Amino acid sequence: MKLKVLCWNIWTDGKFEEVLEFLKTSEADIIGLEEVQTDEPKRNVIGFLGNLGYDHVFAPVKKDWGDRIISDGPAVFSKHRIARSETYLLSNSDSRAAAGANVQIGSDILHVFGTHLLHTHQKPSEVQEEQAKNLLALVPKEKSIVMGDFNAEPESTAIKILESRLANADPALAPTWSVYPEGCMVCKPADVSIKLDYIFTTADIKTDNFKVEKSMASDHLPVSVTLEL
Repeated sequence: MKLKVLCWNIWTDGKFEEVLEFLKTSEADIIGLEEVQTDEPKRNVIGFLGNLGYDHVFAPVKKDWGDRIISDGPAVFSKHRIARSETYLLSNSDSRAAAGANVQIGSDILHVFGTHLLHTHQKPSEVQEEQAKNLLALVPKEKSIVMGDFNAEPESTAIKILESRLANADPALAPTWSVYPEGCMVCKPADVSIKLDYIFTTADIKTDNFKVEKSMASDHLPVSVTLEL
């Protein structure tokens, strides 16, 4: 069976109506989103995708976002039934989370994890590396996918930790960030020249047609891939 998987950091300051329109037309079977909010009713992406028939699991944490505290996190959505779900805290300091879903695909279970690691402004970070190690320890060795905004470039230690056991679905390592300089007031990125968003799989899953999609709705570009189980 072939499945389309989409991953996207929708940005707390993103153009939400454009986000919804993109998701509605994406035709994705499984979606991983980051910066999904609990405390902003006007940005209820969970309700929107629920009305389109997606089951979900959501793992919010509180973060200091400059001059405000935001409760947000990763969420996994599936057109197929989520047989079991779990949320995980990946570190005690600078807390970030992972959302885990066992998705029923026919007679098989696909283990799906969505996450959003600590933003370190593309600098080495022991906390981010701890989060990557703790995430990898959760992932079964077969029929698993891990996706999200890892806030880490391809040569970083955090990404190398994940690649020690998982395959990167994007061999071209295409950049995904930042559409807007406001995506980071410290980094102030001038263009889309940095890769932060990834989809990883275990070796038993075939992947094809990895794409960096086009959208101006967020500071991150969406990424997608076709899986074959």
